[in-house]
Amino acid sequence: MRTIALSLLVFLAASSTALADAQVLPMRERAAVIDRLLDDRIQTVLPGLMRRAGIDMWIIISREYNEDPVIRTFLPATWHAARRRTILLVHDKGEGQPLETLAVARYAVGERFTAAWDKELHGDQWKRLAELIAERNPKKIGLNYSDTFGLADGLTHTEYQLFSRALPERLRSRIVSAENLAVGWLETRSAAEMAVYPHIVRIAHEILAEGLSDAVITPGVTTTNDVSWWYRERIRELKLTTWFHPSVSIQRAEQPVIDAKSEILARHDDDVIQPGDLLHVDFGITYLRLNTDTQQHAYVLRPGETEAPQELRDALKNGNRLQDILTGNFVTGRSGNDILARPLAQAKREGITPSIYTHPIGYHGHAAGTTIGMWDQQGGVPGGGDYPMYPNTAYSVELYAESDVPSWGKPVRIKLEEDAFFDGTSTWYIDGRQTSLLLIPRDPAKQ
Repeated sequence: MRTIALSLLVFLAASSTALADAQVLPMRERAAVIDRLLDDRIQTVLPGLMRRAGIDMWIIISREYNEDPVIRTFLPATWHAARRRTILLVHDKGEGQPLETLAVARYAVGERFTAAWDKELHGDQWKRLAELIAERNPKKIGLNYSDTFGLADGLTHTEYQLFSRALPERLRSRIVSAENLAVGWLETRSAAEMAVYPHIVRIAHEILAEGLSDAVITPGVTTTNDVSWWYRERIRELKLTTWFHPSVSIQRAEQPVIDAKSEILARHDDDVIQPGDLLHVDFGITYLRLNTDTQQHAYVLRPGETEAPQELRDALKNGNRLQDILTGNFVTGRSGNDILARPLAQAKREGITPSIYTHPIGYHGHAAGTTIGMWDQQGGVPGGGDYPMYPNTAYSVELYAESDVPSWGKPVRIKLEEDAFFDGTSTWYIDGRQTSLLLIPRDPAKQ
């Protein structure tokens, strides 16, 4: 495991082109890393998850351009979609034996899923799938359907009907929801991935900081939407993608007090950035199939200022304190709703006005796993919030702390979001977190 992680880091360093302090791989080398990470996950992560879920056969079925979200995470880097009808069969033959991975499809799926159906030799695809299942006689057959998690609910009604009809009647009672297995697969990060993830978050942090700088922003001229679209263009320039449109918003002394919902709706207003503004950005990238999600703040210096007002710096400290309270409650087996309730109560005891809406991150931005609040559900989230926290999972620690700013005559909301990893015992930020406000300009004028 350590050898694989180390070789990936060496590969990244040797094959990349510079982006400030971080690097972005050319497409061909990028594909090689994606396939190595996937192959490693199938060998090292998936067996334990199948046994934890009590499922010895997992069937994943998709038709081209109507893909199950899970199957997309099993496709090789050169595949952009399933082909025709693609069926993956994963069979756990027991402790100490490698998983059997078959593609009941016209083609092998990458190096790991070998082709197990030849139309000219075997005839009907569903008939062949049923034969393979019957030969292996599994105790439980997991299919991707779920009331709670959309990412684990990728099996369509038609495919379920066709599968059920093809399966021998004696095996139909063994069909179970693969919800916990699918969520576990999506949320669990491998050691090899965690060797690479800090590099990905570092790239996102560097782009974010570049956008909130005087290299991009001219106070009195540049608008918030100018900066949002600069981020989109910069992402494209670097041959990266994003999973959501960036937003840039302003808090300033002259604005009336608005509630959290109104503030969210105002994220895409087009305001001219002025000295004295507290800027907020929500930004993320997708790279090597992993996602980032970050929210940070910058302060636009007024003439004669060399740093942000102490009141705003103190407000950021309150936000960092709320982060610490939250991650201090990350405990294996604890539900997201329990993790939410404890820090909310503690923060209020400490005089912080909190709101917590933290979500898993990884293969998806708003990823599968336990939900720790939503901005409009601070009393808990039924279903997603009842799911337990597991080790080796990553989260976007997303929240705000509201603090009074007497000179503004109103409170400000410090809205922070940083990607973090929970190893089962402790939590660490994948590429650190914001603990001081970014300044525009970075180098204040000498007075």
